[in-house]
Amino acid sequence: MNLVKGALPYFLLPFVISLLLVPVCKKIGLKLGIYAVENQRTVHHGKIVRIGGVAIYIAFLLSMTILWRADSSLDGILIGGSLVFIGGLLDDIYDLPAKVKLLFQIAGALVALLVGNLSLDNLHILSVGITNPILVRTFSFFWLVGVTNAINLIDGLDGLSSGISVIVTATIGLLGFFMGRRDVCILALTLCGSILGFLPYNFHPASIFVGDCGAQFMGFTIAAVSLLGFKTTALITLGLPMLVLFIPISDTLVAIIRRKLKGKRIFEADKGHLHHVLMFKLRLGHRNTVLILYVVTALFAAAAILTYMNPRYGIVMILILLIIADMFMEFTGMINPKWHPMLNILNRLTGWPRMEDGEDPVDTIRIEEEKKN
Repeated sequence: MNLVKGALPYFLLPFVISLLLVPVCKKIGLKLGIYAVENQRTVHHGKIVRIGGVAIYIAFLLSMTILWRADSSLDGILIGGSLVFIGGLLDDIYDLPAKVKLLFQIAGALVALLVGNLSLDNLHILSVGITNPILVRTFSFFWLVGVTNAINLIDGLDGLSSGISVIVTATIGLLGFFMGRRDVCILALTLCGSILGFLPYNFHPASIFVGDCGAQFMGFTIAAVSLLGFKTTALITLGLPMLVLFIPISDTLVAIIRRKLKGKRIFEADKGHLHHVLMFKLRLGHRNTVLILYVVTALFAAAAILTYMNPRYGIVMILILLIIADMFMEFTGMINPKWHPMLNILNRLTGWPRMEDGEDPVDTIRIEEEKKN
């Protein structure tokens, strides 16, 4: 009970602030005409404001200012996160080129590293230890930029990026508590409350979108808190947050491989993301797709917690989840419709399933028909 009472202010204050600010953001967005533009990749209809992330950002910033005494780590997170947020907000208003957005992300990551010293102390990959400061800080830099973009890339359905971020932050906060890291627990809990106050407005059918400003700020802050809390994890450095972030990280990596195989630029948008496959190819619908991805995220989060508590059982659970994930990607052709090695092995052993080379993972014509209906 004392734990709940102690943690409640760090969750409740940002939750209330965010909950009250979202309607204000909607009014401002409508007045200024900051809408999400409908195109071939979107699944929404009508004019929906896309600056809901402003409420998340302000709620987090105010709560941290009120409840926590600033130090260099918090300064690095807040200043770096603010740069990323501003870049995202400008993109929401003016549709910036991808390279310009990347510059804001790079600036935010550099601030986190130089001001907040938010870098790993060393890397542990299985039994191999890497202590070279240049390599370690380079990895930390790419972690910050990579997770920022990963959360932004899954922001394709109502409540998807925000709901997954709630699960991720709650899990990181819980792991921080188990590890005796009060700072990590508080930061994660405050961000969780800020996002959860926004989620009721964003869940399908959404009345407001988080926007690039919100998605990038959530991703950057999650990445920064992970660096702060998991610097010395011996099993695999950042292995636990990687597990919790499996959906956005794997979807991003698969998208990069898929686009490279097709000869496209890695930043060129397509309709082969995981949520597209579930919603359109498997015809699960908007709400069901989001709920399924919540469940999958929660399963990987549970695997991360179990790994911390009992590495042997945790690794077994991880292997099972990874095998299922690989079979799903092969079956749906997310990487390439001709790539299904594990399913071919299964077919030789059992006669099932019989895989045939198919088309792209998502039928563009079907997407357009679904949108019209």
